[in-house]
Amino acid sequence: MTKANMTNESNITRERMIQLLNEDLAGEYQAIIAYTVYSQVLKGAAYTDIARELEAHAGEELAHAIKIAKQIDYLGGMPGVTAKPVKTSNDPVAMLRADLENERETVGRYRERIRQAEAMGEFALSETLRAIIVQEQEHEIDLSAALNINVPPAKEPAAKNNGRSHVKHNPGSRNASLE
Repeated sequence: MTKANMTNESNITRERMIQLLNEDLAGEYQAIIAYTVYSQVLKGAAYTDIARELEAHAGEELAHAIKIAKQIDYLGGMPGVTAKPVKTSNDPVAMLRADLENERETVGRYRERIRQAEAMGEFALSETLRAIIVQEQEHEIDLSAALNINVPPAKEPAAKNNGRSHVKHNPGSRNASLE
């Protein structure tokens, strides 16, 4: 990405920030639902610890949603009420991979949102997002450990990578990763 493109994407209006934060809020709602469901349907001794961890993640995602909604209200907007779609599966690994993919996307979006907030002079928003991103990265670590893979890099927002995502999978390897 060129410096000019980054500058153009970082300089946004208050209204655009509200729109983007509402998209982020929909992602937080998605995470609340996914973690709640997955924590209850993961079965077997191999998943006992991660199921408890996912239940804790659901509560953390609720706290993130409240913080994002508060920032939307502060900026003069109305927080949205619709979640992004939640992927479901009978396969525990598929559920965990879906969660990890969502966390990767979230971290990428929040990194972009921090740059945008700072360009707008909205430093409190930037600090709120920094605190959220710390927990989101902890979720990535937990999910990667459960999948026995290295933590993959954050995913760029779809607009920046033309909606493409690449998956490398070698199920028997600790080095299997999502790209």
